[in-house]
Amino acid sequence: MNQEIIKQISQELQVKEKQVENTLHLLEEGNTIPFISRYRKEVTGNLDEEQIRKISDVYQYQINLLERKEDVIRLIDEKGLLTEELKQKILECQKLVEVEDLYRPYKEKKKTKATEAIKNGLEPLAKMIMACPEQGDFSSLTKSFITEKVKTMEEAILGAQYIIAEWISDNASSRKWIRNYIFRKGIMKSTKKKNQEDSDHVYEMYYSYEEEIKYIKPHRILALNRGEKEKILTVSIEVDKKDIINYLEEKYIKKKSFVENTIKEAILDSYKRLFFPSVEREIRSELTGKAEDSAIHNFSCNLEKLLLTPPMKDRIVLGFDPAYRTGCKLAVLDPTGKNLKIEVIYPHEPKKEVEKSKKILLDLIDTYHIDIIAIGNGTASRESEAFVADTIKEAKRKVEYILVSEAGASVYSASKLAIEEFPDLHVEQRSAISIGRRLQDPLSELVKIDPESIGVGLYQHDIANKKLSESLAFSVSKIVNQVGVNINTASASLLKYVSGITKKNIDKILQYRNQHGKIQSREEIKKNKLLSEKTYEQAIGFLRIVDGENIFDETDIHPESYDIAKKVLEKLHLTEKDIGTDQIKEVLKNQKISDFCQELHCDIYTLENIFDSFTKPNRDPRDEMEKPILKSDILHLEDLKVGMKLQGTVRNVIDFGAFIDIGLKNDGLVHISKMTHRYIKHPMEVVQVGDIVDCYVDEILTDKKKVSLSLLPPE
Repeated sequence: MNQEIIKQISQELQVKEKQVENTLHLLEEGNTIPFISRYRKEVTGNLDEEQIRKISDVYQYQINLLERKEDVIRLIDEKGLLTEELKQKILECQKLVEVEDLYRPYKEKKKTKATEAIKNGLEPLAKMIMACPEQGDFSSLTKSFITEKVKTMEEAILGAQYIIAEWISDNASSRKWIRNYIFRKGIMKSTKKKNQEDSDHVYEMYYSYEEEIKYIKPHRILALNRGEKEKILTVSIEVDKKDIINYLEEKYIKKKSFVENTIKEAILDSYKRLFFPSVEREIRSELTGKAEDSAIHNFSCNLEKLLLTPPMKDRIVLGFDPAYRTGCKLAVLDPTGKNLKIEVIYPHEPKKEVEKSKKILLDLIDTYHIDIIAIGNGTASRESEAFVADTIKEAKRKVEYILVSEAGASVYSASKLAIEEFPDLHVEQRSAISIGRRLQDPLSELVKIDPESIGVGLYQHDIANKKLSESLAFSVSKIVNQVGVNINTASASLLKYVSGITKKNIDKILQYRNQHGKIQSREEIKKNKLLSEKTYEQAIGFLRIVDGENIFDETDIHPESYDIAKKVLEKLHLTEKDIGTDQIKEVLKNQKISDFCQELHCDIYTLENIFDSFTKPNRDPRDEMEKPILKSDILHLEDLKVGMKLQGTVRNVIDFGAFIDIGLKNDGLVHISKMTHRYIKHPMEVVQVGDIVDCYVDEILTDKKKVSLSLLPPE
């Protein structure tokens, strides 16, 4: 393990070197990030999943960097051109781009103007010119270089200039200086291409746009990239080249000489033809990389909050998939998500069977005692909301409704997984079930969908798929393991995110459940070898056995700590039957956990987990989140007035603001400037997906049927 790399990571992440070293040891031993984060806190010093992942990623980058340094040193040495000074410079590089800059002059080059000039024997002439001779003239300087291939003095000088231009372009310190200068002084510009259609004016703000590179926001980089890719925008970097040319002239023209103008011409050629196009590509690539990282982080945070949406437990739900021509599909679901009844109604154009549709809906409400109607927010959703709001006024029982995001529902409904789940149903009917289940248990249902399709990101379709998928899979895994999984009810889609579990393990678990029924204990899993020894260690703490043989199996206490948990109960004169009762809560309230550490030879983190589990054996972090807003009537754009106070649910948080569902067809946008009076770098400092917030109507855009909102009360 490289101690220098460990030291660098420690400084970068502001954690102790020992924490980094211990974490890397745990990862090398094959432990998963959720397991390390939950059950090895005493080893890592209580690092969370994000910190552990960062250590893993940074260490891998540093290893790759070190390997590339060694490769470059070897390749240059094989050419017999390695000096001790160059080797030291390479070893001191902090970034891959710096290593590549130093390697650039030694790379095998494709055919260029400079390589052709070198082939024609003009390299010595280029060296003579770069020496800035004070005496002589071009005629005598070039005389010995006139050949059949180089017929004139002018050709010789031009060839030498090509070589000089390439030397200058390949210089690592010059490239670094120019790259930094453009980052500090450059301007990103875009214009609309002539005769190109942008019918919805998506890129209108970029038709004639410029902004300093150092200030440009990540979402603007991605927007510009997409506009360029769609051939609507021309995007470029512009910089006043005067300072760059002056820098290069001062660096390469050492003294007064008759070749001064020749070198200046070579410098200008080097900048225009070689330097700038290359550095522009590098800068745009770096900006895009940072923008993608920002978008992925944004998407991951939104996804985590969405997955933590509290489930609507013990409710009978009607999933309502809106549509016009093909009708609205309805699915009645019992509290466990089991499908009880499928119906189709046609309350909208073209059939517009309003009364008939009302009767069917009211009969379903009455027959199945429906509590909540979950309406998908896609096509015809607001018309369906109006229909539902009007219909439930006539119901014999209290019924509420909520709009549910149906992003990815159609993808899931047509998937192999959905076909296996509901082989006898049509795609649209499966979609209605998915919409209803998203309300009953969002986590269990959303894990069936590719995270990219869930729809809480920004420009996610413009991001390298592998990079995005890995990050989102990590986010889903993090939340699934935080919440825990009931092994007797979990689907294969949910089980695949449990720490350490493989497809082979999942197949074994499902097969065992089908043959033997309910699994009664964690010990049963071990005894029947449903998981290997290592996988059992990594996964078992996240697998719950509800109402099984052992109350500990219902908690997130790891079996390795069961003996300690029993000793805690003995010390408190309690039994396993007391777990989760008011009595144990009262007893634990007066205990100092630190007092138990020495006596039981146990770390404080394990004991904290045991105490928490005794208080709430099947604790679920989602229970502490705000419940979604249920509605019984509809809001129209015409009902709004500027300054009106509303309550809404945050649906998506992006770099420049947040979208809030206030019950209209389109979510209202709160710009970052309307969130708080204090300075914030990102809207996530104020709001998160799923938050229930008070907001105020800031502007009503009637023509666009949109609303701008503010979180600040009107003055």
